[in-house]
Amino acid sequence: MKLVLGIISLAAALTGPPAPATAQDYPARPIRMVVPFSPGGGSDISARILADGLGEALGQTIVVDNRPGAGSILGTDIVAKSTPDGYTTLLGNISMAFNTALYKKLPYDVMRDFSPVTLVTDQPNILVAHPSLPAKSFKEFLALAAAQPGKLTYGSAGIGSGTHLAMEMLLMSRKLDLVHVPYKGTGPTLTALLGNQISVFFSTFASALPHVKSGRLRAFAVTSAKRTRTLPEAPTVAESGFPGYEYSTWYGLLVPAKTPRVIIEKLNRNAVAVLKSEKTRQRYLSQGVEPIPSTSAQYVAHLRERSRSGRRSCARRRFRSNDG
Repeated sequence: MKLVLGIISLAAALTGPPAPATAQDYPARPIRMVVPFSPGGGSDISARILADGLGEALGQTIVVDNRPGAGSILGTDIVAKSTPDGYTTLLGNISMAFNTALYKKLPYDVMRDFSPVTLVTDQPNILVAHPSLPAKSFKEFLALAAAQPGKLTYGSAGIGSGTHLAMEMLLMSRKLDLVHVPYKGTGPTLTALLGNQISVFFSTFASALPHVKSGRLRAFAVTSAKRTRTLPEAPTVAESGFPGYEYSTWYGLLVPAKTPRVIIEKLNRNAVAVLKSEKTRQRYLSQGVEPIPSTSAQYVAHLRERSRSGRRSCARRRFRSNDG
C-alpha cells in the first residue's frame, strides 16, 4: 500500500497541476451563476431564463446560486474573490453601479475586480400596493402619502437596489415622506406586501406581474417612458404628473477579473446568440423584460457611465437614517 501511495504521489508531482482551461475544452463541468438577491426577483428571473439557454448552448448545466444580503454586496463579493476560470459567474444589476456611491467602502472594486461579459436584460419597475390600501390610483396614493407624512411604508429589495432608488427618485420630486423598509431581495419584499406588512413597493416588473394579474396586488404606475405591452392599463409615472421620470433596472453577466479572454469571448458569443434567439426573446418579453445583448466593451462603458450617474444621483439626496 505504501508503495502504491508513493507511486501516486510521484506521478502527481511529475505531472503538476492540471492545465488551465482553454476555449476548446471549456466548459468541462457545471457553471455556477451567482445571483446576489433572493429567488423571485428580477435578477433571479433574468438569470434563470439565461441559464436555461446558455447551458444548452454550452452543453453544460448552469446552476443558479442565490446569495442575497447587504443590497447585493455579499453575493457580488463571492464572485469577485472566486477563481477566475469561467466556472463562477455573476448576474449583476444596477446596484453594482449605485453601491459605489452609497457605501464609503466596498470589499471589491467593480471596475477592477470584474470582467463584464454582456448586458442581459432591462425592465421597468412598477409601483404596486396591497388592495387594502385606501387608494385606488396613483394620484390617490400621492394624495394619501402627502396627507400622512411618515405614516406609509415602502419596501425595497435592499439599500441601494433598483427598487429602492426608483422610489427615492419619486420621493425627491414631490418631497414625500415614506418610511423605508429594506428586505433581502424582491421575493421577500413581495411576500411582505402580499401579507399587508408594508404599504407599497416599486417592484421589478416581471416579479410583480403575476400578482397584479391575479388581483392580489394593485398596480399604480410603471417607470418606463411608454406604457408596457403586457400591462397597458397601468399608466406611466411620467404621464401621471412627473414629466421626464423614467427608470429601468438593467442586468448583466460578469466573471472575475483575470478570467482568460478566450473564455470571456466564448461566454459572450454564446450568451448573445441565446439572447437574440426568438425562443429566449419571447420568454423575456412575455414578462415585460427586454433582452439587451452587447459586447464586453459596451458593457464596460455602460457600467462606467452608470457608476458616474449613480454618484451624481446619490449626491443630490442624502439617505435618511432609517435607510441603514
